Amino acid sequence: METAVEVLPHVNATLNATAALLLLRGYWLIKRGQEHAHIRTMLSCFGVSVLFLVCYLVYHQLLYAVTGQRGKPFTSPVWLIRQVYFGVLISHVLLAVTVPFLAGITIYHGLRNQRKVHRRWARWTFPIWLYVSVTGVVVYLMLYHLFAAAAVPL
Repeated sequence: METAVEVLPHVNATLNATAALLLLRGYWLIKRGQEHAHIRTMLSCFGVSVLFLVCYLVYHQLLYAVTGQRGKPFTSPVWLIRQVYFGVLISHVLLAVTVPFLAGITIYHGLRNQRKVHRRWARWTFPIWLYVSVTGVVVYLMLYHLFAAAAVPL
């Protein structure tokens, strides 16, 4: 039977992928003038992202409690692959810190029907949030699937 430390990375990747799909759907809906569906979709996306954050924090607490590690090491011996991985990871983490604030502000203005302000914020929030969601899945794939053979098992 798998432990939470083994399962949560897969859950987190699924939540990130779901958020990315919801973001794209929300964008598609608003471009077609389906405002109410857009609102529901974007609120769902925010909920999925909040759930991801909770699962991510729980995972790291459990990982430390079980292994004493703060994160799963990326151990690919190939220099170029390591550089790509850490480049993606660093950009992902730095931008991920901004997403809760950007999303919160954008959603706030959208729900207050402050369309001009909402659109101005959304022009920044959407691509950053989408990038963070997609790169979260990329980091997961690199760490747990593409280069897992080189990684040290838990």
